[in-house]
Amino acid sequence: MKRKIFSFLVILIAVISVNAQVGIGTSNPNTSAALDITSDSLGFLPPRMDSVKRNAIVSPAVGLTIFNTSINSFEYYNGTRWFSTVHYVGESYGGGIVYYVYDGGQHGLIAAKADLSTGTRWYGGTFTNTCARADGIGAGLKNTAIIIAGQGPVDGNTFAARICNEYIVTSGGVTYADWYLPSKLELNILFLQKNVVGGFANKLYWSSTEVNSVEASVQNFAAPGQGMHDKSETIRFVRAIRAF
Repeated sequence: MKRKIFSFLVILIAVISVNAQVGIGTSNPNTSAALDITSDSLGFLPPRMDSVKRNAIVSPAVGLTIFNTSINSFEYYNGTRWFSTVHYVGESYGGGIVYYVYDGGQHGLIAAKADLSTGTRWYGGTFTNTCARADGIGAGLKNTAIIIAGQGPVDGNTFAARICNEYIVTSGGVTYADWYLPSKLELNILFLQKNVVGGFANKLYWSSTEVNSVEASVQNFAAPGQGMHDKSETIRFVRAIRAF
């Protein structure tokens, strides 16, 4: 057995020294590859570890790749920090904190890192049917635009949808200006992840989903539950979100 292993190593070293290439499952590795693994029944299994063990790697090389079991995703080191190949809940990304993902982490929702208001109203000064009745993922973006456009006469004072629409944050040299007031569903999902995102008060938060000409939906962040409140109420909190 030792002789066979020695012979294999001699052959492997010869391949490396002559061709500067290694082929596994093939005797003719692709000319563009230093390592060519060929199989129609097996996959490539990289080193697997959690974030604690990853952080213990001393002086990781640029391009070093692992599978992080804490977030169930591939990660690579870019010379400054570790990056995931997909996004995950709790990640600091896109000017805020990711609190919902779908399509395997390719898309999702990001919450601003802090409340934009600790007391503002829903309407612009006039009770009217704006028809901002959409609910679901991405619905808040449509609602926000409808609220601002269909608010009717305004008195000059700000309101929840406008605050979110005008929010701008720059992170990593990129300016993000596509924030909006979340729909009922988006706000409820945010409530479920409030400890991950952080910074919430045990208060009522406005959603962008209208109930009627006088009322709009709110989310209780002190305990599970949604309700409806007069649009003129000024003691409701606001947290902006954006999609990616």
